[in-house]
Amino acid sequence: MKRRGEKLVCANRRAKFDYHIEETYEAGMELVGTEVKSLRNGKASLADSYGDIVGGEVYLVNCHISPYEQGNIQNHEPRRRRKLLLHKEEIRKLIGRTSERGYTLVPLRIYFADGRAKVELALARGKKRYDKRESIKRETMKRDMERAVREHRK
Repeated sequence: MKRRGEKLVCANRRAKFDYHIEETYEAGMELVGTEVKSLRNGKASLADSYGDIVGGEVYLVNCHISPYEQGNIQNHEPRRRRKLLLHKEEIRKLIGRTSERGYTLVPLRIYFADGRAKVELALARGKKRYDKRESIKRETMKRDMERAVREHRK
């Protein structure tokens, strides 16, 4: 669901396979200068990253943003904890929901919206193995139907 003025940096493609997405939130990121430059070059990965709530603040943990190539000694730590900027009501809601068993915060994508780095954060519940098999089956059937429609049009 890309909107106008958005530039995608990276996406967590496994998130929708591994989790049932319940709600999504758009959060700003507290970054240092070399991180922004690295993000603009598309040098980031959301693999194994997650959201954590500590002391009433939300953090993005284990997100890898590569050091800026032209950076100097002031370069950033690639896997440091980054504070996410959300409204107080959203944070309170997330605290309540993540305290329930089975819920976690999963980053779906990092992108630039109107020049500002944003994270799409999802409140998600982990899928069981049989749910994953069902997802694979559904995707395969969808792909086969699209292929059949394309063949029929030729």
